[in-house]
Amino acid sequence: MEYTEFLKSKQKTAKPCGFEVGELNLLMKPFQQTIVRWALRGGRRAIFAGTGLGKTFMQLEWAHHVAQNYGPVILFAPLAVAEQTAREANKFGIDGAAVVTDPTDHPIQITNYEKLHRFTPDTYSGIVIDESSCLKGFDSKYRKTLTEFGSRIEYRLPCSATPAPNDYMELGNHAEFLGVMSCTEMLAMFFTHDGGDTSKWRLKGHAKSEFWKWVASWAVAVRKPSDIGFDDTGYDLPPLNMHQHAIESGIVQSGKLFMVEAETLQERQAARRDTIDLRVAKAAALANNSSDQWIVWCGLNDESKALTAAIDGAVEVTGSDTPEHKRDAVLRFLDGKTRVLVSKSEIMGFGLNLQCCSNMAFVGMSDSFEQFYQAVRRCWRFGQQYEVNAHVITTDIEGAVVRNIERKEKQSEEMMAGMVEHMKAEMAKNLGSLDIQKTEYRRDVFSGERFTAHLGDCVEVIGEMADESVHYSIFSPPFSSLYTYSNSDRDMGNCVSYEEFMEQFSFLVPQLYRVLMAGRLVSFHCMNLPMTKERDGFIGVRDFRGILIKLFQDAGFIFHSEVCIWKDPVTAMQRTKAIGLLYKQLRKDSTISRQGIPDYLVTMRKPGENTERVTKTHESFPVGLWQRYASPVWMDIDQSNTLNREGAKEEEDERHICPLQLGVIERGIRLWTNPGDIVLSPFMGIGSEGYQALKMGRRFVGAELKPSYWDVAVKNLKQAEHDDAMQSSLFAELDYAHP
Repeated sequence: MEYTEFLKSKQKTAKPCGFEVGELNLLMKPFQQTIVRWALRGGRRAIFAGTGLGKTFMQLEWAHHVAQNYGPVILFAPLAVAEQTAREANKFGIDGAAVVTDPTDHPIQITNYEKLHRFTPDTYSGIVIDESSCLKGFDSKYRKTLTEFGSRIEYRLPCSATPAPNDYMELGNHAEFLGVMSCTEMLAMFFTHDGGDTSKWRLKGHAKSEFWKWVASWAVAVRKPSDIGFDDTGYDLPPLNMHQHAIESGIVQSGKLFMVEAETLQERQAARRDTIDLRVAKAAALANNSSDQWIVWCGLNDESKALTAAIDGAVEVTGSDTPEHKRDAVLRFLDGKTRVLVSKSEIMGFGLNLQCCSNMAFVGMSDSFEQFYQAVRRCWRFGQQYEVNAHVITTDIEGAVVRNIERKEKQSEEMMAGMVEHMKAEMAKNLGSLDIQKTEYRRDVFSGERFTAHLGDCVEVIGEMADESVHYSIFSPPFSSLYTYSNSDRDMGNCVSYEEFMEQFSFLVPQLYRVLMAGRLVSFHCMNLPMTKERDGFIGVRDFRGILIKLFQDAGFIFHSEVCIWKDPVTAMQRTKAIGLLYKQLRKDSTISRQGIPDYLVTMRKPGENTERVTKTHESFPVGLWQRYASPVWMDIDQSNTLNREGAKEEEDERHICPLQLGVIERGIRLWTNPGDIVLSPFMGIGSEGYQALKMGRRFVGAELKPSYWDVAVKNLKQAEHDDAMQSSLFAELDYAHP
């Protein structure tokens, strides 16, 4: 594979596997047609469309074309939504859609999640997941079974109005269902643990744009048509009036002198049970004093029973009811034959279009914002003709729950707005079949009297150098830390796996072999890398040193030598909090405990005879110095002796710049080069190898991909060249004065 082809293969986008279609349903809005064409062209795509934007219509039209071209499609929907989906198909003239409980010969077979075990994936060419937020958590009831079921079906379309309201994990589970990338891979690639809390994930700074570009390659997120460049006419939401009723409970918790809010989960649950009568009475008064239709949402079975008894003409829908009762209850409500529907949001709050009603009451609140949001959206959606009134009935001791929902609501709004905003440009390009823009790549060069600093990809820079033009190379390669310093596909540290890193690094090593003189050496500084359960599936250590040695040997190099560089394990423990270095782990189970991980300076030799011998004298290289250098372990490297990195780190860099210690560079150059030799660094960074080489009277060539580092490197190299010139001038004056 050519290097440019490899870089294209690194682009983290979902590859299309679908087909083009001709005419779509004429009843579809232009923005709906565009989304459906894109989803069919991609084959495996997700639609995150707000309530009232015609999500059901779009998924049915998608299913119709897949079925027409390749075979039957199975559409999974929440229990009460399946019948309404079939009605929508009939309304829009989509033939062959039917609600089924077992496999049939219908082109579009609509069923609910509970019937999944009755169907065989090999029978179907396409699968649609309506209300795909069921894929949300790792321990979601249907996530694993639906993902495994869908993995055997070619065409896939999950649809949701509320993707990841407060948790990026749901996006990862959607990507996994589509076969784009596993959730674990997504977290390892784009996210990092926030501080010491390993349950919280944060987007890496340089990963932000790439992450949303990646999401936009397999998903479209739209709250209104203008989000993807269409006219919003006709898509105006009516006013939503939120009425909060905080009833005085008169309850003082045991052991307290005054009324205080319930804070813990146990306290909140107890408060809810103890105030059922008060909240039910308020909801019943609201519904009984109105002739309009109402939906009354509850969370406890006792609330549901009490509400049904207290409200005139109320029909209760519970989880234990038969599917037939649930279906009939919804249809009668839609037809206006039932005035008040009483149910839980997890039963009736997802997927249904209940805009026939504009009044609802929440008899208490749980901590689930998604359930609350979905329940409100059953009525408050595009197409609703009336103002929607939502009454939230709580007691004064439940204030913590209300504030928690308000906080999650704000987070959800910010996340969805950010999701749409970040994806907007990419969605516009993808929906319009335009090419995805590449990350900006710059080339530049600055030359001093004894150095040349290239801004660019080291593979290409070194590929332009003359054969056998370098005497020695020393550098520290990237440690495969995704988006640590840049989001460029050319960044070798920005690889999705160590296999991908090895493949990209293997383009560089032959070039190093070519430009190095026969019999001369290349030294690389590295360390073995800790493996984590979250990223790798288990705790251990990756032999990164061995991986690099093999790459050089495969290119023809000879393994010449190595030295172990001691590092303080206490400092490493304090910095990384690695479980294997913690003293408490020693007392808990010492089989997990391990030694600290040292650095290595590994040196490889190009075969052949060295025609420019590197010789030392007793004066320039005393025997005591050689004994220190010859030791297999260097205990005396000052880890803090590095170049000043001020000004090079960018705001989105995830880690501080860690230049190679000047003492390590000095020993390699002193041992294996002559004055005037050319030293090469393919990963120049802020110029550490060049700085030390110039200070020691050598010449230097370096390459650096990141502009901010290159700028600092040029300054450091100019300073080193100036300092060496001043020192040489001083010695010349001293020699003249004292011949």
